[in-house]
Amino acid sequence: MARDSSDSKQKGINLLLILFLIISLICSGLLIYGIFLYDGVETLIRYIIIGLLVINDIRLIFKCRKYIKGKTKKKPKKKLFIFDLLLYSIICGVVGYSLLSVYGKISGVNKTNVTYTSYLIAMKDSKYSNISDVSDLKIGLLNDKKSPDGYIIPQLIIKENNLQDDNEIINYDDYTSMLVDLYAGDVDAIFITSNYTSMFSGISGYENIESDTKVITKKSKTMKKTDTSKVEAASTGKSITEPFTILLMGIDSTDEVLTKNAIANGDTLILITFNPKTLNATMLSIPRDSYVPISCWSGKPENKITHAAAYGNDCMINTIEDYFDTNIDYYAKINFKGLVKLVDAVGGVEVDVPKELCTDDSSRGGEVCIQPGRRVLNGEEALVFARNRKSLANGDFGRAQHQQEIIMALVNKMKEIKDIKTFMSILDTVSNSLDTNLTTKQILSFYDIGKDIIKRSLSSDDADLVNIQQLFLQGSGQMIYDERARMVLWDYVPNKSSRKDIINAMKVNLELVQHEDIKEFHFSINEPYEKEIIGEGPYSSTGTYTLLPDFTGDTEAQARATASRLGISVTFEGTSGTVVSQSEPANRRTDLIRGSVKLTLSGNKKTDEKTTDDKNDKNKKTAKDDDEDDDDVKPVSSPSTDDEEKSPLNDEEKDDEKS
Repeated sequence: MARDSSDSKQKGINLLLILFLIISLICSGLLIYGIFLYDGVETLIRYIIIGLLVINDIRLIFKCRKYIKGKTKKKPKKKLFIFDLLLYSIICGVVGYSLLSVYGKISGVNKTNVTYTSYLIAMKDSKYSNISDVSDLKIGLLNDKKSPDGYIIPQLIIKENNLQDDNEIINYDDYTSMLVDLYAGDVDAIFITSNYTSMFSGISGYENIESDTKVITKKSKTMKKTDTSKVEAASTGKSITEPFTILLMGIDSTDEVLTKNAIANGDTLILITFNPKTLNATMLSIPRDSYVPISCWSGKPENKITHAAAYGNDCMINTIEDYFDTNIDYYAKINFKGLVKLVDAVGGVEVDVPKELCTDDSSRGGEVCIQPGRRVLNGEEALVFARNRKSLANGDFGRAQHQQEIIMALVNKMKEIKDIKTFMSILDTVSNSLDTNLTTKQILSFYDIGKDIIKRSLSSDDADLVNIQQLFLQGSGQMIYDERARMVLWDYVPNKSSRKDIINAMKVNLELVQHEDIKEFHFSINEPYEKEIIGEGPYSSTGTYTLLPDFTGDTEAQARATASRLGISVTFEGTSGTVVSQSEPANRRTDLIRGSVKLTLSGNKKTDEKTTDDKNDKNKKTAKDDDEDDDDVKPVSSPSTDDEEKSPLNDEEKDDEKS
């Protein structure tokens, strides 16, 4: 009887041995899989660890088999072996789970799926309230077949509700023209992205667009980015060990996680080239109002670069690639919440605040102010520093400089990370609030770059981790008639020579052209040394456009003289008096005018006097900037002899514009 009891206990212990062996092997397999995932990170060390784990697993199997077969019947040794298996399981399980958790967060940075939402909207005072009312209407639709919320989802709404049967679908190249026609009554309803209020509320006449319009119906669809974007897969096979280019985009989004379609007005655009071999980088903040060809619009007409963001990553990236003659390998988008959390995760950033600055917080729920002086800013304060431009003397350029300072402060603050808690907090923030086309393998390959940076930081506590060369896009402001918005907007016309210098600097860092060594260097001990900012100039030519003046109030002789000086062909309707109207809007680029400009004369003295008196009071539709993210405007002045406004582009610049 006692022997039976002993055998029963032995069987029970053997079952525990088998159970804990299985658990330990599962946990060991989890750890091996977790280590295996980190491709490119200390490859030799990883394989050594995997080999040791496999050898130990084999040892445990043979040892367990030995105990079960009865070659070792001492209970204490069996119990100690069970304890060893339990401890081994816990260690492997915890480490393996941690590795998989970190890998999951890194993988989450690339949002493979995005939820897009499209609205069918009409004017608030229209009689159409729901989808059943939509009949015998003119409906505007974006004709870009790759646009999820501008075309793909609207097509689903059209088919589901048979809207093509009883309505006229009118195709448009852009949202702006569509919205102008909606307000003018030329169309009854339009399909538009769900972010349309933030896109247009800053333009004069559309400040109350949210209350001016109403949503008739809406539809959302989750799609893979690779299904609608060529950019997503373009650089999948590129190695981080070679020089690369990355575009940083700030997103005006208060969502906690970037899983929805996060388009914005492209207010923060920072183009960075990085050379992993030299740890040198160039950083260019692209002004939001830069007047450049928009690649995704038919004919690639010039417009504010900020407007390209409304048409997706491909449009913005292709526009920048074409203009700066460079290939953008990667992009990264971060929202307001992400910046706040990232700064808080590293313990704040130290910058020089030039004056008191105030903006609303990341949730747009209240105002946050920061005081002047050298300060360590928390997340919300750093957002104020990075967003504010209204209070700065140099406006958008000052904001761009502040954004670069925040980035450089964050990069240098990374060397102070010493604990796993901070590291995981940064990973959580990046995983939730950042979106990129970098693959997980490419992100992991930054490990080697990180090692080089750490080595440099250990050599000198005050050394910058990365040598950053700041670039500046010089240019001139002009009030130009916007063909799509059908109003005069303030645009920033980049200087061609500045653009050329910037392109060369980026290509040098990317090792696409050979670097020319500086053979002479002059300095004075009486003057502080200032690091060169490439692209800042000065340059002899501005390269602005010749714009059509406002002829109203001018006599025929005055109008003819002005037209002759500017090389404009004009014809007159009427025989006397002053100009009361013109066939082309004032401030339109003269190179876009085909044929003659027809000027209508008043034909009688009374009308002449009234027109002249009213000239300075003429209402001109211009755009007005909101507090932070809207189109800049300036008053439209009467024609003058200012060279910047009147002188046409030289031959070289004209050729550039045509191309």
